[in-house]
Amino acid sequence: MQITDMALLAGAGLLGGLCNAIAGGGTFFTFPALLAVGLPPVSAGATSALAIWPGHAASLIGEGGLLRQELGARPGRVAVFTLASALGAGLLLVSGDALFRRLIPWLLLFATLLFALGPVVNRWLARRQARVPPRVAGIAEAVVALYGGYFGAGLGVLLLALLAVTGGGDLRRQNVVKNALATLATSIAVLIFALGGAVAWGPAALVFLGAALGGVLGGRLARRVKPQVLRAVVVCLGLVLVWHYA
Repeated sequence: MQITDMALLAGAGLLGGLCNAIAGGGTFFTFPALLAVGLPPVSAGATSALAIWPGHAASLIGEGGLLRQELGARPGRVAVFTLASALGAGLLLVSGDALFRRLIPWLLLFATLLFALGPVVNRWLARRQARVPPRVAGIAEAVVALYGGYFGAGLGVLLLALLAVTGGGDLRRQNVVKNALATLATSIAVLIFALGGAVAWGPAALVFLGAALGGVLGGRLARRVKPQVLRAVVVCLGLVLVWHYA
């Protein structure tokens, strides 16, 4: 691997970790960078998921009591989410590079729209205080978990919208449950990707190191940088990527 490729991966991880710590959207940096250094699409998706996984897990530090309260009381929810995430990751592996390559612009467009409209939709849902039947909510969670295992960009936005219409409690509880479910989906996907041999470990290490530093910097800059500004940057980047891969 050339030094320029190594710098690109570490830099993408840095930007991705920083954005994830403040507003989310790190996949928009890591996934294209992995493609740019020559990884096949499926391997790039799997490697990106692995590299940003610690960021999801770190968000749960100190929330053990609330997690047991929220998720421990609903083992069926956890089981369905786990199975659907595993299915999504398995579908990525069996779909192959050719199909995934054709889906990349559509997946990026979907994630970009989620990132752009998610806060507006979530506020609208919160004002309406809409609720959906438990069976419909379970199906919706399974679909979201399937997407999370397959690609995952914008997963947090989807989960927050889902929690808004399924009685997710106050904002802190919603965020904890959102982070927990996102971590669960990513963990299951990463395990399957690793067992399936889809992870490029060298590039993953470079992205991870950059993301770890970016997460630390993002935590320190969170009060100085407006999330709306970073969100706008990520949305613009997403649209450029959609145009590039179309």
